[in-house]
Amino acid sequence: MTGMTYTAIQRFVQRHYGFVPTTGWIAHVKAVSGLPTRRAANRAGRGRRVVPVPAEKREAIEQALRHFGLI
Repeated sequence: MTGMTYTAIQRFVQRHYGFVPTTGWIAHVKAVSGLPTRRAANRAGRGRRVVPVPAEKREAIEQALRHFGLI
C-alpha cells in the first residue's frame, strides 16, 4: 500500500469523521477504487464480502485514501 498502513487510514478517519473503519471496509473501498488488495486469511466464502462498507461510511474512507495519495 505504498507505505501507508490501514492503521494510519483508521486514525485519519477517526480524527476527521469520528469513527474507526474496519480493515474490511478499507479493503472494500480499495477494491472498488481499483487498488490492489490481498485476500484476508479470515475472509469467509469464496470472494464474497461478509460485511461490505456501509454506504454512509464510504466517502470518509475514500477521503482518507485521497489524503494519502492512493486514489
